[in-house]
Amino acid sequence: MPELLLELFSEEIPARMQARAAADLARLMCTALAPLSPSNVRTFYGPRRLTLAAEVAAATPEERTVERGPRAGSPDAALAGFLRKHGASRDAVREEGGYLVLDRTIPSIPAAAVVARELPPLLRRFPWPKSMRWSSRSAFTWVRPLRRILCVLDGAVVPFSLAEGEDDGHGLRAGNETEGHRFLAPGAFAVGSFADYRAELAARHVILDPTEREALIRRDAARLAEAEGFSVVEDPGLISEISGLTEWPVALIGRIDEAFMDLPPEVLRTSMRVNQRYLALRRPDGSAAPRFIVVANLAAADGGAAIIAGNERVLRARLADARFFWNEDLKRPLETLLPKLAEVTFHAALGSQRDRVDRLVRLCGEIAPLVGADRTKAERAALLCKADLVSGMVGEFPDLQGVMGRYYALAHGEDAEVANAIRDHYAPRGAEDEVPAEPVAITLALADRIDQLVSFFAIGERPTGSGDPYALRRAALGIVRIVRDNRLRLDLSQFVSPDVRDFIAERLRVQLRTEGKRHDIVAAVVGRGVDGDLMRVLSLAEALETFLATEDGANLRTAYARAVNILRIEERKDGRSYDDPLDASLLSAKEEQALSASLDALEPVLARDLAEERFAEAMATLAALRAPLDAFFERVTVNEQNAALRANRLRLLSRVRRAMAQVADFSKLEG
Repeated sequence: MPELLLELFSEEIPARMQARAAADLARLMCTALAPLSPSNVRTFYGPRRLTLAAEVAAATPEERTVERGPRAGSPDAALAGFLRKHGASRDAVREEGGYLVLDRTIPSIPAAAVVARELPPLLRRFPWPKSMRWSSRSAFTWVRPLRRILCVLDGAVVPFSLAEGEDDGHGLRAGNETEGHRFLAPGAFAVGSFADYRAELAARHVILDPTEREALIRRDAARLAEAEGFSVVEDPGLISEISGLTEWPVALIGRIDEAFMDLPPEVLRTSMRVNQRYLALRRPDGSAAPRFIVVANLAAADGGAAIIAGNERVLRARLADARFFWNEDLKRPLETLLPKLAEVTFHAALGSQRDRVDRLVRLCGEIAPLVGADRTKAERAALLCKADLVSGMVGEFPDLQGVMGRYYALAHGEDAEVANAIRDHYAPRGAEDEVPAEPVAITLALADRIDQLVSFFAIGERPTGSGDPYALRRAALGIVRIVRDNRLRLDLSQFVSPDVRDFIAERLRVQLRTEGKRHDIVAAVVGRGVDGDLMRVLSLAEALETFLATEDGANLRTAYARAVNILRIEERKDGRSYDDPLDASLLSAKEEQALSASLDALEPVLARDLAEERFAEAMATLAALRAPLDAFFERVTVNEQNAALRANRLRLLSRVRRAMAQVADFSKLEG
């Protein structure tokens, strides 16, 4: 198959946008070129280019279609309109089955023509998060000024331009030229294939593949660190970003002045990461090392000495600022910052951060005894947990909120559990983070998220399919993880409204689906009614899953589905529910008598098993319903002609439905 190579060469693309742009390019190209059946699609990205290579068919397949027109004998105007629509003449039409039909042949279109037709509109609607215009000559926008379009098919240029009407598209036309490294190999060169393109770029100091650049950065950084007895602090996100900033990454090692090494290691790492994109190093004992890795975008003639010296100078200035904030913040206990929180708006409808702190103090007082935490310490941690938001250091580095609060709390004599809770109540921040483990920290972390959910739900700010601006899904998932990982027996219903409880339960279901587990069983258990104890929900779900895997469980579920379907149909037809009490005197068949007797024996035992959380026993109790229910369906006609018998048998099935609903809403089970 012919090889298609496309490169979009521009000024520097923000690193955070590159991977998504490459994915969008592949998706849009595969859709636009679907008639050419693109395969072996590969994308690459870097600071100045998005590249796509693929194999495509040489041409679209020829198509033959039959278009049915008006009825034979229809007015001439109807036929004329049909012919005009399809650009056909009268002699091309034949009669078939009482209609006039047109046999059409859509000719094959060469691949180059399809590419030239599809690419200009695709590029004009490309979904960059932010785009710019760079000339009054054209309304065409790109993330940064687009300088070249390379588009070759089997070595030949696919000619097209971005001009549209009077808009000249900045004069951009497809060609076969690109450029190498801006400084190490400036100037354009021509290519005719992907292999040629990749090799020529490498010869001109451009590593095309971002994964290769990342691997090179990791390897060279580790080598430099190990040479001095240190190791690199793992930071995949930063390495990915550095890869997006460099085409020819060259790792260099610099020194941190010893005068700054008494700063908290988080301050050192954050200052280097946020301001300068440096990789931090650590000693074998885990403490911060007085070195950093800077990745240049070129191999300097002096071995990087000038680059290292310049970056060391910049870092000294940055750390001097951090030193100032650290010293100033240490002068005041956290409690003295509380009045400033009253000046910081949490949300216009929810008051200030100080108002929020007061809510957290109350919540912690209620939650602490339920999770085995010291109430006084939990309330103290809640009082101080947001104070560092108005400190100088967190004002400069917001990512250090909580971290700095812990340092400042310890510096002024706060209890270690209180200080740790100030730091840890933000955890987990992401899927890979550990959850708080100390009782005081658990208390504050739960209170923080519960307040967030309850408050925003109360003012109608709920997540939608398209957005979650207040990260409420993440807050709910945080509660799920804290409860699950610590196996907390805590009924959330006493702190949240039913809709918030259901929202948290839905996050649990989604998390289980992510883990590849039976999320539908959790949905079924939650559907049985109010239950804010997530561990009880999970335990019951586990017992139900085990039961459903047995023959009794599978057959009982089938019988339940049959009963519910009959009830649904008949209740809809009759316009009424059959949940009213059973009339024992109308139980004429021995099978319905046996089913009723089984329910009489089962219902109180099942209720007791569930109340005492003896879930395995509850499933065994439920299994006793299988045989009489199977016999009922084998030998009893529900829709009996006798109206009284029919109604009573529907009441009996309704009773089966209610009994099983004590365990779960079986209608929510999938498969």
